[in-house]
Amino acid sequence: MSRTAPEIDPKSAETVTFRGFVFLANSNELRTVEGKAVNLRSQSVEVLSVLAARPGEIVSKDAIMQAVWPDTFVTEDSLTQCIADIRRALGDAAHVIVETVPRRGYRLNADPSDAADPNAAAGTERAKTRFSQRGFILAAIVLFAVAIGAYYGAEAWRAAPVRSSDMPRIAILPFDDMSTGADKGYLSDAVAEGIITELSRSKTYAVIARNSSFRYRDQPVDTRQIGDELGVDYLLEGSQQKVGDRLKVTAQLLNAHDGSHVWANSYNREIADLFVVQEEIIRTLADRVGVRIERPLPESGAARVSALRYYLMGRAAKEDFSLAGNERLRQFSLKAIEADPNSQFGYIGMAWSYRNDSVFWHKQENDPDEALKRAAEYADKAILLAPDDANAHFARAQIHSEAGEVEQAIARYDRAIVLNPSDPNILVHSAGVLLNVGRIDEAIDRIELAMGIDPFYPDWFNWQMGWALYEKHDCGAALTAMRKMSRIPSGAHRMLAGIHACLGNQREAKEALAVFLKDSPGDSISKQRKQWEKNYTAPGALDRWIGHMRFAGLPE
Repeated sequence: MSRTAPEIDPKSAETVTFRGFVFLANSNELRTVEGKAVNLRSQSVEVLSVLAARPGEIVSKDAIMQAVWPDTFVTEDSLTQCIADIRRALGDAAHVIVETVPRRGYRLNADPSDAADPNAAAGTERAKTRFSQRGFILAAIVLFAVAIGAYYGAEAWRAAPVRSSDMPRIAILPFDDMSTGADKGYLSDAVAEGIITELSRSKTYAVIARNSSFRYRDQPVDTRQIGDELGVDYLLEGSQQKVGDRLKVTAQLLNAHDGSHVWANSYNREIADLFVVQEEIIRTLADRVGVRIERPLPESGAARVSALRYYLMGRAAKEDFSLAGNERLRQFSLKAIEADPNSQFGYIGMAWSYRNDSVFWHKQENDPDEALKRAAEYADKAILLAPDDANAHFARAQIHSEAGEVEQAIARYDRAIVLNPSDPNILVHSAGVLLNVGRIDEAIDRIELAMGIDPFYPDWFNWQMGWALYEKHDCGAALTAMRKMSRIPSGAHRMLAGIHACLGNQREAKEALAVFLKDSPGDSISKQRKQWEKNYTAPGALDRWIGHMRFAGLPE
């Protein structure tokens, strides 16, 4: 296809090198410096050609799409698939060669010493000669890295934080809790999490994910070390203390590069004003880094704070992904509804508990459809009460997905991501919809993106990557991904059984399935087929899964 976008210079370099690879613009070929051809889909080659025309520069998504698809209507998903394809071919899991520049586009980071040579021949031998010693050293490093990856069975997916040259990056550390008694730990997280969620909606900041910033709980704050590890420019730290009906919150904003103080303040309010205190911190923080946020103060009150507290306790209980953990989630969610039936928190928790029953435990009268119906009712109630709560849309999106309502699921996920773009959990869950319909490369790209947002991502991201690689028929890598989990919960053992079955490991498959069936003894081949046939629509995927479940010993 012709490249007609005005951003593309028709006199660009004929040969561009990057990290042991050579792109020959005259023939649109990607090769290693030794001359070995690297296979790419034709559209992915076109995208790489556009980026290679301006090495080291940001090329907007619109410019790339106009150049590659000038007379065709396509969505950004097509471009995302091509970028993911290129990165896989280059082994660029950390997005170092093809860099995403948030809200601006992509940049091909070519080797600086290999500047454009207009007279370079398109042949591989010329490229090999030109880059002789340095090229072979780079190639040796690449081959060594590939050998290590092969030894362990899969490439490393944990991406480094993506830096943006024009957008401040902020990490909200967990607030220290000076309280005593049953409330210790929960409301301090509520303050910090509320700030993370609200700031994530701004187009002015990039906010690091909760899981990574909360990693530093109860640790001495070394500002510059944390800044380097998370790749951020600012840190917000603080503390809270509940004394009777009063809540005292202190917060300070630090420059992560040198540890200097940018701003500090304290708030001494009634406990019912928790959400108002959050909002004041957000507005002041926003003002200090360049943008003032103007919007009505949130609704607050003691009942709403109690509901939030129970919701957070239920969410913590769910971390143990088991039947017992799911039941604790439900009980805390019911307490949240009882505390404040007009807040969304308890309904979100109930939606997740019934969704989990439907997919994993089948506890609701052993009827997955009934459990999913009740999950939808709770999620709809949460959205009605709080239409701007990303977690409410997140829960509803997942329920749409389980019901096979793909378009509705994608729309809900898109809305949730707009409301909280820094939440990697939403990105990884959204990958599940894509896997169900066979858009495997897109799903893997989203999981990798989430891992980049959250440098210290949780174990279950590896579970999702294992599923994605199973769908890609790369079961050795899928098993490696699952084994990266520090502890494989019972709910994940069904996936583990399927992966072992794919590899022909019947004994291991049976053992893994037995662990899963301890919490879900009523599962069977017929129930699996009934449960998944409405949403597991990728051609041949369900039959393959059923075959592997039968191989693992799941009863008919």
